[in-house]
Amino acid sequence: MTSGGGLVWLEGVLVTGHGVASGRASDSPYPAGTIALQVPRFREHGLELEGFQQGTLNLDFSPGEWRLQAPDHHLVQLRWTDLHPPETFSFWRCRLRREGQLPHQAVEAWIYHPHPDTKRAHHQRPSLLELLAPPLGTVALGERFALELNPRRCRLIQPARLRARLLEFLKFRVLAAQDAFFDDNLPAFRSWLAGCWPEACDLADADLRLTLEQARLLYTESSPGLRR
Repeated sequence: MTSGGGLVWLEGVLVTGHGVASGRASDSPYPAGTIALQVPRFREHGLELEGFQQGTLNLDFSPGEWRLQAPDHHLVQLRWTDLHPPETFSFWRCRLRREGQLPHQAVEAWIYHPHPDTKRAHHQRPSLLELLAPPLGTVALGERFALELNPRRCRLIQPARLRARLLEFLKFRVLAAQDAFFDDNLPAFRSWLAGCWPEACDLADADLRLTLEQARLLYTESSPGLRR
């Protein structure tokens, strides 16, 4: 659903998290939760979270996968504890409302994204967003929430659907190409896609390789001369 200014509303389902952000996990080395420790450091770098819940809401948007870019705040190699190496964090402004609420009832929130390459453990699946928000009262697992965001910076893609479209897109290009089309040079393939169909670049490397292999099997059957 589209809202004003090019923003969109997308619906997700509240799911359980690792319990580390809030301190609920019994085996966590951070009894107060990681958010309580991180908030003062975020404030030092210009991100004010006063009045926000000391934990995250975990919204799942399966079967989609998120592609995030151009954050509102980007904190590089932030040391917030002696128990963990420095981490990089990105944040995006958004608005959040419960199912059944009207848009004017939404609250200001932040997408909270510890970068996986600097995070030692507790990684999230690509369909999930962690949100920082004001207290919302009692919430229940399985409850639906709507999130308003900028789709140019926070894109929810459907990998299976995008792979199918890419496979069809490749059909006549494969038939017209030489065998070198299937060379195992993924950066070159990405560069080619960026010039002719940039949307496909949202696919992960594994998805691109899978689609290329499907194209090889499907489309070279009618052109034996293209087989290896």
